[in-house]
Amino acid sequence: MRAFVFPGQGAQSIGMGKALAEAYPAAQAVFDEVDAALGENLSTLIWEGDQDALTLTVNAQPALMATSMAVMAALAVEGVQPEAAAFVAGHSLGEYSALCAAGALSLADAARLLRIRGRAMQDAVPVGQGGMAALLGLDFETATAVAEEAAQGEVCQAANDNDPGQVVVSGHIAAVERALEIAKAHGAKRAVMLPVSAPFHSALMQPAAEVMAEALGGVDIKVPVVPVVANVTAEAQSEPAMIRELLVRQITGAVRWRESVAWMAGQGVTDLWEIGAGKALSGMARRIDRGLATRTLGQPDEVKSAAESLLV
Repeated sequence: MRAFVFPGQGAQSIGMGKALAEAYPAAQAVFDEVDAALGENLSTLIWEGDQDALTLTVNAQPALMATSMAVMAALAVEGVQPEAAAFVAGHSLGEYSALCAAGALSLADAARLLRIRGRAMQDAVPVGQGGMAALLGLDFETATAVAEEAAQGEVCQAANDNDPGQVVVSGHIAAVERALEIAKAHGAKRAVMLPVSAPFHSALMQPAAEVMAEALGGVDIKVPVVPVVANVTAEAQSEPAMIRELLVRQITGAVRWRESVAWMAGQGVTDLWEIGAGKALSGMARRIDRGLATRTLGQPDEVKSAAESLLV
């Protein structure tokens, strides 16, 4: 049994998806449709632009989704449909990719929603007031305690439970900086600020949650053809109204990735296919459950190899 998983912010790189678009007209069509939905040539930025511009939240989110959907389009050409997975899941913005892959969101709606989401998350907190830090070598419970101790009347909370030894905290910049020292005192191997411009997945994102509640209210969400494991519950969900609610809660809630992967493994998943840019989720998966076999799909040869593996 396999699951398809979709990367979040940080996986972006200039040139991602270009070889796929050149090899598969269906993949090129994905980028064309995203460009049309946004009314701009995002694909030009993705393939020929500046890394700093691509890394801007407002660009990275739809760009990563487009790249993941280009992989799905190439897989379809090779005869692999979404139903080849028992579950789909995505890390933060990757949840929109997962929903699009499973047919719950249209490609154009996913692109527009992620552009709104990226802008709303960026605008929720003035630059310089919020931040995020990775605490390495601490479990989620310890990291949560560190965040609570560091808050001191400000916001500091565990935002991403990525794997057994990697938790990201988010909140007011001074509180997050305090968390670095407290984490080291609690035995963290490393504690480092992340190069992000906003305190994602914290209570400070409430203004963005309100924007997304309105945006999602105007979008048609269908029953996905494959159950989607939600970030905020770490369990599968297929009911459109609940999917809508969970996407709003996701803006301020923690990304429960460790639990999501463990839950899928507990349901019988043995193979994880990382659909899109980068390899971060595969590394996390191996640290979560050594029994999981992982495969990254971002290049034409990887797509062909994956498709061929199903025919064996």
